[in-house]
Amino acid sequence: MMPSLLFPLLAAILAGCCRGGAPEMEPDYDRELPPGTPALELVPFGEIPDFDLPDAARRGEIVEAIGRSLNYLRKPSAKASYPVQAFTHERAIRTLEALRELLGSAEDQAALQQAILDRFDVYRSVGWDGSGEVLYTGYYSPVFDASRTRAGPYRYPLYRRPPDLALGEGGSPMGRRLADGTVGPYPTRRQIEEGHLLEGKDLEIAWLRDPFEAYIVHVQGSAILRLSEGGELRVGYHGKTDRSYASVAEALLRSGKITKKQRSLQGMRAHFRAHPEDLSYLFLNESYVFFTESQGGPFGSINERVSGYVTLALDRNLFPRGAACFADTQVPTDATGETLRPFRQFMLNQDTGGAIRSAGRADIYTGIGDHAEAIAGQAQQVGRLYFLLLKE
Repeated sequence: MMPSLLFPLLAAILAGCCRGGAPEMEPDYDRELPPGTPALELVPFGEIPDFDLPDAARRGEIVEAIGRSLNYLRKPSAKASYPVQAFTHERAIRTLEALRELLGSAEDQAALQQAILDRFDVYRSVGWDGSGEVLYTGYYSPVFDASRTRAGPYRYPLYRRPPDLALGEGGSPMGRRLADGTVGPYPTRRQIEEGHLLEGKDLEIAWLRDPFEAYIVHVQGSAILRLSEGGELRVGYHGKTDRSYASVAEALLRSGKITKKQRSLQGMRAHFRAHPEDLSYLFLNESYVFFTESQGGPFGSINERVSGYVTLALDRNLFPRGAACFADTQVPTDATGETLRPFRQFMLNQDTGGAIRSAGRADIYTGIGDHAEAIAGQAQQVGRLYFLLLKE
């Protein structure tokens, strides 16, 4: 799955100018860490936060998700992603097993907290600037109308992974494999679409009737398609080009095409329907995503089913895959984004995304369909991110 059409905070805080001082620096949550800088730091004992005990229903969902992370970690291929700092493959497995047992047995919050203090080391993300501040956004699985064939309004294809896409270890994009065996950059989104580079190669999975809906599937990384022929088709992420992700919403905002209030999926959809001439802005995101048909799911980047408000998408190169973490932030309660509720919960690092490429970004999976879209489209709050690791 390739999450997140949601973006870093864009408004600079210029209050200092009014006092004659220098303007405050706008947070850059996408900032990469300096080479060799670890993404996680051990939390001193006196700074360990309180960990909330979920209610019975949510606890059951978290326990099930832990089981799916263990399914991934027990595959031989998972060992290639470890160690990550102190997180060895074996300790990651033991940590999940211990947390699963603890969530099933803890009688109250005090018992949970004491068990964590006694049995686990707590790590935190260093965040975008070393302060531990992380921007939480949201992603979801869209449900769109589609067709197996190009007919009538269905003119915008989703493609299978082409044979010339070169992938490295863990499915990381490398570029385009050329006829002589070398690898070069893959064509951009504009080159692929305007040049019809993938047509006539039997790569089309399905056709959508709205170009921005097809783009949303690219950014979210999966979709449930209601077929005009009857039934439904589920598609999931199966690779991307080596081109960098860029925020279309940010570009529209900078150019004055949309306002801050329109910087949601709903707002962008309305804008493109009213101004189809602006669809060329989609080409600013040069990255292109490919799909495969899937049964069940939706699935995350560890090829396990994702769960609403339990799956977290993080930078796969910085954080231990499948591991247990704890999110401390806020999430919207409705589509307006004006009312927030605290969100402090154990989650599993089971996914990644084209826009999630730093220690200062995290993406909460909000579920399937319109309501999930409404919440994901407004989710953009700062917070902290913690990881548990069973003591040796």
